[in-house]
Amino acid sequence: MMKRIIACILFCSFFLAAKAQDQLYSQFFNAPIYLNPSLTGQFDGDFRLNMIYRNQWSSLGGDMSYINASADVYVPKLAGGVGISFNRGTEGVAYLTKNNIAATYSYSVGGDEFSASFGLQAGFTNRSVDWSKLVFSDQIDRNTGYIPGSISSATLPDVANKFYFDPAAGVNFIYRNAMLGASLYHINRPDESFSGTPARLPMRIAINASFKMPLSQGLDYLDDDGSFLIPSVVVYRQGNVNSLSAGAQFKYRGFNSGIWYRTNQAGGSDALVFSLIFDVFLNRNDSEKIRVGLSHDATTSRINYANTSGSTEVSVGYEKYWENSLRSKRYNGLRCSSFY
Repeated sequence: MMKRIIACILFCSFFLAAKAQDQLYSQFFNAPIYLNPSLTGQFDGDFRLNMIYRNQWSSLGGDMSYINASADVYVPKLAGGVGISFNRGTEGVAYLTKNNIAATYSYSVGGDEFSASFGLQAGFTNRSVDWSKLVFSDQIDRNTGYIPGSISSATLPDVANKFYFDPAAGVNFIYRNAMLGASLYHINRPDESFSGTPARLPMRIAINASFKMPLSQGLDYLDDDGSFLIPSVVVYRQGNVNSLSAGAQFKYRGFNSGIWYRTNQAGGSDALVFSLIFDVFLNRNDSEKIRVGLSHDATTSRINYANTSGSTEVSVGYEKYWENSLRSKRYNGLRCSSFY
C-alpha cells in the first residue's frame, strides 16, 4: 500500500508540476516518426513498420507505460513518404491516459551526396483520467495508512476526457555520412485542462544529429558490411524542461550495441542507457528484414535505481522493398536508417 501512496504522490507531482511533458524514448532511432516527421519514408526500403514499448520505473506502484507504433511507405510520385502513427501513454494509479493518432507526409529533394526532407504531421489526441483511483489525505490514517473502502470528500472535476487537434513539422538534412534534423510538435499548444482553467501543452522541440564513422580503412559509409561507430545526440526542449541524450552505437552488419547518457530537466544526470539491436535479413539480397531492439535505463538521478528498477524498452521493426522497386540499395545510402 505504501507503493500505492508513493505512486499517487508521484502522479500528482507530474500532473500538477510537470505540465504534461511528452515521453522520450531511449531508442529514439526505432521511433523515427515520433522523433521527426520529416523521417517519414526515409529508410532502407519501400515499406516500414515500427513499434516500441516502454515500461518506466517498474518497481513503483501504478502503471507508467508508453507505446509508439507507426507505418510508412515511400511513394515515388509524391517524391517522399506518407505514414500513420499511434501513441499511447498510461501514467499513475489514476491511469492518466493519452491516445494520439496522426498522419504524416514528407517531401524529399537531393541526390547521391546531399538530401533534404521536409515533413508535416496532423493528428488528434484524447486525454482521460480516472479520478476514482486517486488517494486523498482524508483516506489516509496517520497510523495505519490507507483506509480500505474509504471515500474522499474532495470535489472532483466533472470532465474526465479531453480531445484536441495536434500538428507537428520537421526538417532533416543528410550530407554523405552526417545527418542533422529538427522537429516541432504541438505547434498549436493545445489546451489539456480537465478543470476549465487553461493548461496549454508546451511545444516539444527536438534537434537530432548523427555521424556514421567507418572503423576499417577503405570502408565506404554506404556499405552494409564491416564495422562502424555511430555517435548521436538528441536535444529536447519542452516548456521550461531541457533534456539531452548523447552516446554512440557500435554497428557490425546486423548487430548494434550502444551506450547513452541522458540528462534530466535540471541539467543533472538522469540515466545511463544500454541498447542491443539485431537485424535479421530474410532474403539473400537484403531486401527484407526484421529488427528487434532491447534497451534498459539505469536511473542515476536522486530517485535512484534501487527505488525505480530503471526503465526497459522493447522494439520491433520491419522493412521491405517492393518487387521491381525504383529505390536502389546504393542510392539508399542517404536514408536515415543507415545511421542506426
